[in-house]
Amino acid sequence: MQSTMMKTPLSLNTLLDRAGKLFPQSQIVSRLPDKSLRRHNFAQFHERARQLASALLGLGLKKGDRVATLSWNHHAHLECYFGIPAAGGVMHTLNLRLAPDEIGFIAAHAEDRFLIVDDVLLPLYRQFADRHRFERVIVYSFSGAATEPAFTDYEQLLAAAPPFAGYAPHDENDPVAMCYTSGTTGQPKGVVYSHRSTVLHSIGSSMPDFWSLSGRDTVLTVTPMFHANCWGMPYAAVMLGTKLVFPGPHLHPDDLLDLMQLEPPSFALGVPTIWLSVIQAFETNPGRWKLPHGLRSLVGGAAVPESLIRAYAKHGVTVVQGWGMTETSPLCTVSYVKPELQEISDDERVARTATAGVPSPMIELRIVADSGDGAEAPWDGKSVGEIQVRGPYITGSYYGIGADPVKFSADGWLRTGDVATVDSHGYVRITDRTKDLIKSGGEWISSVDLENSIMAHPAVAEAAVIAVPHDKWGERPLACVVFKPGQSATPDELNATLASHFARWQWPDAYEVMDAIPKTATGKFWKVKLRERFAARAA
Repeated sequence: MQSTMMKTPLSLNTLLDRAGKLFPQSQIVSRLPDKSLRRHNFAQFHERARQLASALLGLGLKKGDRVATLSWNHHAHLECYFGIPAAGGVMHTLNLRLAPDEIGFIAAHAEDRFLIVDDVLLPLYRQFADRHRFERVIVYSFSGAATEPAFTDYEQLLAAAPPFAGYAPHDENDPVAMCYTSGTTGQPKGVVYSHRSTVLHSIGSSMPDFWSLSGRDTVLTVTPMFHANCWGMPYAAVMLGTKLVFPGPHLHPDDLLDLMQLEPPSFALGVPTIWLSVIQAFETNPGRWKLPHGLRSLVGGAAVPESLIRAYAKHGVTVVQGWGMTETSPLCTVSYVKPELQEISDDERVARTATAGVPSPMIELRIVADSGDGAEAPWDGKSVGEIQVRGPYITGSYYGIGADPVKFSADGWLRTGDVATVDSHGYVRITDRTKDLIKSGGEWISSVDLENSIMAHPAVAEAAVIAVPHDKWGERPLACVVFKPGQSATPDELNATLASHFARWQWPDAYEVMDAIPKTATGKFWKVKLRERFAARAA
């Protein structure tokens, strides 16, 4: 017996047409470099994305050709998300926060044919232009000024595009976008997403117990569109007709809070370091701003300390933690309170929120103990192992590399490099990256747990814990701390915050006070740099 269902392929083009037909008045608000706001509706977006597709085909784009973007979050970048695949091309977001040589390496490795770049980012482009020669450089000009003769003006290109003749023929497994991992260890690696994987990720992520996204929401996308495709949010928002607010290059806490007054969001997303700086700015300037009541803030990219969750809760803002990777499209888990836990205490609710949460739809997750035999660890909340995942929007290989045996198990699961426990309810608690665990006297210490507890001290703005060599114990923890403006604490005072959760031998041997903790291009603490800085230090 066979199914009677139609074999209609999953496609981003279907989402684009849906947006234009069903949600023509839904808004896209972009903050420009001069801080003015530019507004489009989905009807205009639908038309312009298809114009971009026609224009790219007119330039000779072939199926599978890569079109790189070097852009901030704004309406034209959203047009690239859909217009490039509509022409059969593959959008490749370049991370503008990487070093120029690294950007050039990535563009060359991906064999990018065209580049769409913001005019304000042309100085950055020129720093890596000699590393990879694009066939065509298309410049989006915020000011409307003419571009240099060597470049093609984005708006002029769209205006001169031939009438849209239809979407490029495609299969649901054809590629639509690619991103490269941050490359903090080794060279960056390319992940290629398909129509199928992207549509399934959008559907699964938007469900009520995960993003709980709807067309009634207004989403502030603080997560850059060049970080794992803005966590997939642009695709889901277009699918549902959700209003999008793009902050452009203005990611300073004051700028974000100002934008929230002009365009109050019901949903916002960003890494913990962003929301730490926002709440600090908000609380040190009483009366200057209001936080939108009922705002849901999706936080990912690093563990969220309980202190941050509590700080926002005081102002009516709910923090939702998610976990994932470039390789996972990226959403893998989200923390929400399951039905059987609805009556838990407020403290337990916060503790649950501070976990990575439970696996999202269509994702299989296991933890594998470091025993050498590949045995799966039990979900008892105590047993520790590496998180491994598989599913229809998890990568099974890397572009140009294949299935790296270091990154994939023999039976085809993605090895994430994150170490965690999973409790009987399915909540994942990440204890560390495999490379960030501290082994002291043969016992493991979680740097993440230490960091979160140290950041619970009211004087601490940020804390990162690393291992430093020790003659007797092998490794010992060193804590790097940034204090809030005008505040400080002694090591004894900081240790007092650890006393109820950690044995004395797990406490840091020393605290280094810093003006700022170095961060990666994705906003995470850059522990590689910290380890390099303190490599010669004896704990």
